[in-house]
Amino acid sequence: MVRVLFVCMGNICRSPIAQGIFEEMVRREGLEGEILVDSAGVGSWHVGEPPDPRAQEAALRHGVDISGQRARRISPEDCESFDYILTMDEENYRVVSSLCPEGRAEVRPFLDFADTPQTEVPDPYYGGPEGFEHVTGLLEEAAGGLLEEIRRRHLKSRAG
Repeated sequence: MVRVLFVCMGNICRSPIAQGIFEEMVRREGLEGEILVDSAGVGSWHVGEPPDPRAQEAALRHGVDISGQRARRISPEDCESFDYILTMDEENYRVVSSLCPEGRAEVRPFLDFADTPQTEVPDPYYGGPEGFEHVTGLLEEAAGGLLEEIRRRHLKSRAG
């Protein structure tokens, strides 16, 4: 089982959308039993809360329902239980890297998997719906690249 964790600041905008998009992609490809997906935040401000309503709306516009998710904070145990911990921006990357200095997880910026010059997924929290739409597009592109990587490195017999 390949385990993937998406991480942003509070786990109510970017990482829940990324989780939902990637879970849907995994489901469409019939890989539910081979890839496990979760998300977390570096902060604890929103623990237990559902994703931001604007994040839910953006995900729904892309055919993904994230309303059942609840925010949680990343823990040191995640460093050992996940194969990939994918961060949304440089600040998240620094926090996760310091939390997981020698964990088994590969800590990387999520946009490493997208064909874009952008290196960070912008935080849409303080903006309007257009920011959430932009972020959702970036996350979809990176999710496709991540699935290709996982197929190539971990699911060789299932390469598409």
